[in-house]
Amino acid sequence: MNRIRATFVVARRDFLAIVATPTFFLFLLAPLLMISLSGIGGMTAALLADNAGSSERIIAAVPDAERTAFAAEDARLRTLISGQPPARLVAMREDAPLVAERSNPEVLAILTGSAARPVIAEREPDSAAGRYLTLLADSVARGGDSSVSAPRRESLGTTERSSRSTQAALGYGVVFAIFLLILLLGGQTVGTLAEEKGNKIIEILAAAIPMESVFYGKLFGMLGVALLFIAFWAVIAGVGGAIVVDQVGPAADLLLTASPAIGWPLFLLLALVYFLMGFLLLGAIFLGLGALASSVREIQMLSLPITLFQVGMFSLGSAAANLPGTTIATIAQWLPWSSPYAMAARGATDAALWPHLLALGWQAGWLMLSIAVAVRLFRFGVLRSGPLLPWLARRRPAQVETD
Repeated sequence: MNRIRATFVVARRDFLAIVATPTFFLFLLAPLLMISLSGIGGMTAALLADNAGSSERIIAAVPDAERTAFAAEDARLRTLISGQPPARLVAMREDAPLVAERSNPEVLAILTGSAARPVIAEREPDSAAGRYLTLLADSVARGGDSSVSAPRRESLGTTERSSRSTQAALGYGVVFAIFLLILLLGGQTVGTLAEEKGNKIIEILAAAIPMESVFYGKLFGMLGVALLFIAFWAVIAGVGGAIVVDQVGPAADLLLTASPAIGWPLFLLLALVYFLMGFLLLGAIFLGLGALASSVREIQMLSLPITLFQVGMFSLGSAAANLPGTTIATIAQWLPWSSPYAMAARGATDAALWPHLLALGWQAGWLMLSIAVAVRLFRFGVLRSGPLLPWLARRRPAQVETD
């Protein structure tokens, strides 16, 4: 009980030291800055793509009597074809000079001659622009009567269970969300002990309470900060999602019909639990590495291998989400640090519950082992107290002094 009480004292101390500061509000708004920058980048890329696409064109140099028919049929076909044709159509006179257009890279294809006997020159062989001009000329030659039948369309209806690909997409989405949250929040555990090592506070704590309580307390304190961060943005996302669903209306039903195999309540609960386990597992490693660092420069040097390690675990989890039931998915589920990602994704495609209970026990065991190793390394490398391998020290025979 004394160790548990000491753990929560350290956790409350670290939690308040972070939350009760003016900069914590800026930390909460950090994703808003990321979203804004991503939105600006996306709009800029879309504008560049639109500008590049709007300058591309296809040319139909046809007789005067067919220019109006080509323009009208082009407008009709664009309403029927799923996906826009490759470029806008420019109808020109048959006797117009085309030397400049042939050397212009923005001209994708040129149709000359008549609709009955077209000649199509393409920038690239068998291009979409050339196929569209072939369809356009054929439709004009038949007088626009391209409908041979009048089909009646019926709906197959919606199914209650989502398709396998939709469930795999949900699994990848939860893997990405867990990775992003751990990337934003877990890296802070590296530097939690560096400052206290510098001002000797860690030595006072080590003399007053067990080092395991210090490590667990700091880990749970950062976990409390992470949960507060998630709760803040969950409320914002929930309100925003409700507004979007209310505005979109029936069109949102297609999105709401997607369902994981284990069901939404358990899926969201497992996602939260696996985030907690992933945060604690990786945080234990980061805390142990940060405890060995003696300066901010060393912590910055540790940032790159830590980030690469996180990306590697995310890659394994993504592979498990996209390839459920394969060997790589099994490896990702058993490897302790990628197991939270892979098992969270498994909840989207597999309705069984017992693998999750087994995985959580497996991850909890590795968490305790990671904390024990980190504490032993900290005692041996920083406090210079105790052997690195205490079980070997117990077996070493005592030396007898002889005169």
